[in-house]
Amino acid sequence: MMEFTTNPFDCHPFSGDALHEECGVFGIIGHVDAAAHCVLGLHALQHRGQEAAGIVTTDGEQFHQHLAFGRVGENFSSGEVMESLKGSAAIGHNRYSTSGEKKNYNNIQPLVAEISIGNVALAHNGNLTNAQTLRRGLIGEGTIFRTTMDTEVVVHLLAQSRKGNITDRLIDALSKVEGGYSMVVLTKDKLIGIRDPLGIRPLMLGELDGAYILTSETCALDIIGARHVRDVEPGECVVIRAGGQPESQRPFKKLAPRFCIFEYVYFSRPDSVICGKSVNDMRKLMGVELAREKPVKADIVVPVPDSGVAAALGYAEESGIPFEIGIIRNHYIGRTFIEPTEQIRHLGVKLKHNANRAIIEGKRVILVDDSVVRGTTSKKIVEMVRQAGAKEVHLRISSPPTTDPCFYGVDTPSKDKLLASSMGVGAMAKFMGADSLAFLSVNSLYRAVGKKTRNDKQPQYCDACFTGDYPVKVRDKEMKAGCGG
Repeated sequence: MMEFTTNPFDCHPFSGDALHEECGVFGIIGHVDAAAHCVLGLHALQHRGQEAAGIVTTDGEQFHQHLAFGRVGENFSSGEVMESLKGSAAIGHNRYSTSGEKKNYNNIQPLVAEISIGNVALAHNGNLTNAQTLRRGLIGEGTIFRTTMDTEVVVHLLAQSRKGNITDRLIDALSKVEGGYSMVVLTKDKLIGIRDPLGIRPLMLGELDGAYILTSETCALDIIGARHVRDVEPGECVVIRAGGQPESQRPFKKLAPRFCIFEYVYFSRPDSVICGKSVNDMRKLMGVELAREKPVKADIVVPVPDSGVAAALGYAEESGIPFEIGIIRNHYIGRTFIEPTEQIRHLGVKLKHNANRAIIEGKRVILVDDSVVRGTTSKKIVEMVRQAGAKEVHLRISSPPTTDPCFYGVDTPSKDKLLASSMGVGAMAKFMGADSLAFLSVNSLYRAVGKKTRNDKQPQYCDACFTGDYPVKVRDKEMKAGCGG
C-alpha cells in the first residue's frame, strides 16, 4: 500500500540496497482456532513485511483486533492477546513501510470501519496508482482520512457505494481504482478475496478441515497443514461464507495476466508455489540460464546469502564449477539495534555477512546474487571477498538490470537512484570493484519461468522494473515508487 509522504525513502540503515515486498495477507473462516492459524500464517509471510502486524477476528457479532509495531512473534505470543481474538474467522496483515510515516499507528492493517451495512475489515497488498487523485476528490467532498495509505481510499469508496451488499460494494469500489493489488476483506459472516484484473500481486486459496484460507503465498498454507486448492485468478472475487463453499465471481473485464515476475526472482519464499510453479525451481533455472548465457572461468561458485543460493546452485550444476558456501550470513542481527551512524552504516554488510576465508583464499570466485539496486551492498560484498584473499571476483546476477521503479507494491528507489539506470554494465563492474559483471537477459529470465521468450507486444508478466513497460498507467504524476504498506 502506498503512503502519501514527502520522504518515501527514509529506509532502514541496512536495507536501502534491497527491494522489499510491501506486505503479506492472510484470512481464514470456519475454524475454531482462526486467530492462532492466522498468527502462524503471518509468521510464514514475515519476509513480506516486518514493520508491523495486525489481526482482526469476528465471532459473528463483534470484531476483535490487535495491531502492533514489530514482527509477528513479538506481538502475538501473549496468552492474553490470543484470548482476546475471539471467533472462527480472522484476517491478518504484515506490513513493510518505506517512509517517515512508518510509526503512524493508524497505518497498521487490517483497517476496520463501520459502514451503513455493517462492520468491515480490510487488508491490502499492492499499490493503487490513482489513489492520490481519488483521495483529493474524496477530501473535496468532505471525507476525513485517518491514515496516509491508499488502502483507506478503498474503505471510503466502500462506504459511499450504494450497492446492496458488501461484495457488490467492494467490486463497485475497486472498479474505480487502478494498480496492482490483492485484498482480503472480513465481515461478520464472510471472508472475501480479490485480485486486480492483471493479477500483478499474488493470492492463494487453501483449505483446512473444511475451513477456507486466502493468503499471499502457499508457504502460509504449509505451516498450518492446509491444502493448496488453487490460485485466485486475476480479476477474480472469491466469497466464502461461514460453513459454506467458496463462490467465484469475475466482475472485471478479462485481461491478459501480468503477474509480477520479481516474485519468482526474489520476493516469494523459495518453498512457495505460485501459478503452479515452484519458486525454488524457477530460481535454480535462472542460475542455469545465467551459466549458459554468461559463462566465466573460475574455481568456485559462491551465493550471496540467502537470496542467491538457488540460482548459484543452478549456475554450479550447469557450469560444472563447484558450489561453495563462501559467505556466511548472520541471521540474528536486529534492524535497528545500534545507532545508524555513518561508520555503522559502512559496517552494515559485515554485520550481516562474513567471508569464509578458508573457502575463498586464492580462488577465482563467481558471486551469484538475485539483483542489483543501488549497488552499494554488492560493492561492499565484492570488497569483503577480495579482502578474504579471492584471486578474482566475477559477479553474476540472476535477473536483468533493474532500471525502473515499481509502482505496484514494491519498495523501489526512484529511477535516478537505481544504478543500472545511469550506468552501463562495464561502468557498474568498475564501481563495484568486480573483475566482471553480467546479468541474466530478459528473454532468458522468461525461459527460466517457463516461456520461450518475452512477447514484446503482449508481455506475459509484469517486468516493468527491467523494461520500463508498465501494464497499468500511473495517473498520480507525483507518485513515488513503493509504498508504506
